Amino acid sequence: MTLRIFRIFAFFCFVFLFSVSSAFAQETEIVVDRGVMKPRPIAISNFYADSADGERLAADIPGIVTANLERSGLFAPINSRAFVQSPVSMEQEGVRFPEWRATGAEALVTGKVTKAGNGQARVEFRLWDVFNQQQLIGMAYTTTDANWRRIAHIMSDEIYKRITGEGAYFDSRIVYISEYGPADKRVKRLAIMDQDGANNKYLTDGSYLVLTPRFSPETQRITYLSYQGGKPRVFLYDLNSGRHTELGTFPGMTFAPRFSPDGRKIIMSLARSGNTDIYAMDLSTKQTTRITDTPGIDTAPCYSPDGRQIVFESDRGGTQQLYVMNSDGSGAKRITFGKGRYAAPVWSPRGDWIAFTRMYQGKFYIGVIRPDGSGERLISSAYHVEGPSWSPNGRVLVYFKETPNGNSRTARLYTIDITGYNERVLKTPRDGSDPAWSPINP
Repeated sequence: MTLRIFRIFAFFCFVFLFSVSSAFAQETEIVVDRGVMKPRPIAISNFYADSADGERLAADIPGIVTANLERSGLFAPINSRAFVQSPVSMEQEGVRFPEWRATGAEALVTGKVTKAGNGQARVEFRLWDVFNQQQLIGMAYTTTDANWRRIAHIMSDEIYKRITGEGAYFDSRIVYISEYGPADKRVKRLAIMDQDGANNKYLTDGSYLVLTPRFSPETQRITYLSYQGGKPRVFLYDLNSGRHTELGTFPGMTFAPRFSPDGRKIIMSLARSGNTDIYAMDLSTKQTTRITDTPGIDTAPCYSPDGRQIVFESDRGGTQQLYVMNSDGSGAKRITFGKGRYAAPVWSPRGDWIAFTRMYQGKFYIGVIRPDGSGERLISSAYHVEGPSWSPNGRVLVYFKETPNGNSRTARLYTIDITGYNERVLKTPRDGSDPAWSPINP
């Protein structure tokens, strides 16, 4: 969908920053740590509509912005019953800052919707520093009425970035496996949705098993593992054309490949001649290059954001652990030494953390660790929790939890801040597993 930013009204240098420690202590026991954070109070008013036709957007867009910021755990939206001015009052009289300060709000969001005809609308918003009585951001967008949710996500990102100093993540999507049915006959479909669970869409029909989808860096392609015809085959799905393209049949593969940061290659594990090693495939030539060659099982590889290194899991040392090596396979170094087994490593988009799944004494954990092996921290646990994937800003993780349910099981998607704070269910129409978070939408 076309989106045009018309102009930036004003931009001041005043910045609010959250004090969030990134120094995690080395873990020696199986302990799940959860941070404690104080959300920032913010008032998000309905927007002013210059006509009756714009009143729905003037209410719906701030509603999505409010939900996004509240769900992040870093903001505490003020209840609208405490608001001291209406949208009309602020449009005609301006913001009465002392009265807003009395509500406890540290920041205020106001806006305006102007219908432009032909199904289009101009939407503008302003972010105010209530204490300093200054405008921090002012932006306007012209778009179709059908694109209003994306406008709300983009506004949320601008507010989030300006106040927290963190990168954006609301204008993004999550691809996952939608599933239902008894444990021995689970129907699994490839599905995609906005990061808040809206606009859910199915990409496969459920007539064959699909697993472990992964986004490309440009967000318009997805790799996934399919058992269509009973054989493990890797497909590329183009979100623009809706076309599924087979990359090849790979016996013994259990995870779909991941893209390189430039999108030109995919990296995967393959079982050949009785041994499982890591290979890279050039997408233009379909030629594969072997990267590891050890007697152990090397699998679940993931590139660092700069493409120079690869994290993977291997039992070459006798137990399932995480290793980091150069992209050509040289310099492999073990980075985990805790109790139990480690799996499914995923490098943060910022390059500062690696998320993983850890298994010990019949329980599963989601954790993060520095690329050099320091600072391991476990942030979630369950009977079965797996499949971490990073938000575009490297601040939030999405993953899935499973629980037994009679002759079946229940699978749900969750999100959590990397501090272990603010774990939440991400609602899906059916059960969900194997999530993968996209980069910011183009």
